[in-house]
Amino acid sequence: MRQHLLIGLLAANSVAFAQDMAPHEWLDKMASAVQSTNYEGTVIRLQNGKVEVLKVAHVIADGVVREKVIIQEGNGLEIIRIGNEVHCILPDKKSVLVEEWNDQSTLFSTLPSSDVRFGSEYDVSVVREERVAGRKAALLAIRPHDEYRYGHRIWLDIETGFPLQTKLMGDDGEAIEQVKFADISIDKDIHASALVSSISTDNFRWFTQPQRKVIPAAESPWDNGELPAGFRVVSTHEEELPGREALVTHILYSDGLANVSVFIEPTETRVPARLSNVGATNSYSIRSSGHLITAVGEVPAATVKKIATSMRPN
Repeated sequence: MRQHLLIGLLAANSVAFAQDMAPHEWLDKMASAVQSTNYEGTVIRLQNGKVEVLKVAHVIADGVVREKVIIQEGNGLEIIRIGNEVHCILPDKKSVLVEEWNDQSTLFSTLPSSDVRFGSEYDVSVVREERVAGRKAALLAIRPHDEYRYGHRIWLDIETGFPLQTKLMGDDGEAIEQVKFADISIDKDIHASALVSSISTDNFRWFTQPQRKVIPAAESPWDNGELPAGFRVVSTHEEELPGREALVTHILYSDGLANVSVFIEPTETRVPARLSNVGATNSYSIRSSGHLITAVGEVPAATVKKIATSMRPN
């Protein structure tokens, strides 16, 4: 009896400590931590039924992100990042793919932004305090109001607000994807050698992503008047993709948490509508108005299907 009473008291105190701040205060603390925290550690990522172990070193100095990510299994992929320029090094193919990334976080691509409308599309609450990677963490639950977005569970470091673990949740309450630190060192000195490639790329082939031609959103040749509630246009531009003669229009929609990219290219080929899935990412392609329209994002299948089928030329 005494043991059960003690456990109950400790649990109650943990919840009270985690709930000392309101959910939006935790999210503000998290946003600041993601943009300013230096860290080094081991990450376990569960995706599409597979487990990956990653070694990560991440430093932000003078507003510039420097980062190194090594996939421990498989082909030994290394990702080296300086600012927005990212080198994806594939040792088995002796190749380097140079890309441009704008995200502050390589690991956590689905963290809430200030554009999320809690109370409209999502509810958020502080659930309890737990331990992740040996650190005290506040567990936040983000629950969607409809079938067009996933739920989220985010474990934030009590001391810094840094996300130690995230889960994407399906409507059945099961985790679809998970990112979790097994161990982490926060705001400690990280030697410069931890941020450079361990692989010599002298004889590697280098590939650079296609150049993009930016189009102001107001001049977009396509529109969507039937978006799921809360989604709005974030950006519109054109891309030159390998093997494509015509430019591909890329429109990004977001509700502040869920993102959907729509790619539109002219085609004369009649193709059947197609839904495909990899882990939490769904895509839906359909031919309409002489164009192939593909919507893709870490959202339920219903979302990409609704957005793709309701695109219309202006």
